[in-house]
Amino acid sequence: MNGKWLSVIALVVVAGVLLAVSSCGRDQQLVSIQIQPSVETFGASNIPVSANAGSQVQLRALGTYIHPPVTKDITDQVTWNSNDPQMMTVSSTGLLMATGDACGGTLVSATVDTNTSAGGIDSHGAIVTGYMTGNVVCFTGTGGGSGNPALGVTFSGGGTGSVTSNPTGLGTCNSPGPCVTQAFISGTTVTLTATPTAPSTTASWPSCPSDSGNACTVNLTGDTFVTVAFN
Repeated sequence: MNGKWLSVIALVVVAGVLLAVSSCGRDQQLVSIQIQPSVETFGASNIPVSANAGSQVQLRALGTYIHPPVTKDITDQVTWNSNDPQMMTVSSTGLLMATGDACGGTLVSATVDTNTSAGGIDSHGAIVTGYMTGNVVCFTGTGGGSGNPALGVTFSGGGTGSVTSNPTGLGTCNSPGPCVTQAFISGTTVTLTATPTAPSTTASWPSCPSDSGNACTVNLTGDTFVTVAFN
């Protein structure tokens, strides 16, 4: 009889140990979030802030868990937020985008707010957040800080070419650019002429307020940025 009861007790103990191990294995808890990249910078000091509108990068959120230790991609499980949406926004899928409205720096966060661990066990309302820094470089211009409005040219398309200005002032402006100048006083009317470089044959101005053939005419009453396409 005693031997029988000892066997039963032994089985109960073994079952308890196995249950504990199993529970521990299921109690996978998120302890930290890392965002990649940790820092992202848009723009340059010679490019007006407005020209950065639409620049973007895909962020990833990596979650570190314990019980057992493992790192997972949880980009689609976190809540994304930008501290300054006027400077840059972040979508629900982690797509970070500059608005072109402001420069400086902002914090972007990825947060998981859950009352349970990955194993379905109460984790007492855990809130885990990771951060990255987004920067937009402020425009300082060229030309010795004259205070004149900026005129800039960016390039697109699959070809190459150059742009000249009338009156002169843009200087040497060749693809891939961009080119920026503050050589013209406010109110100046400037004509930009695009010349394709072989084997490119065509030039167009998709963002010019007034274009004709290879020429684009702008009235500089403020910072102006136009795009030329060579194909």
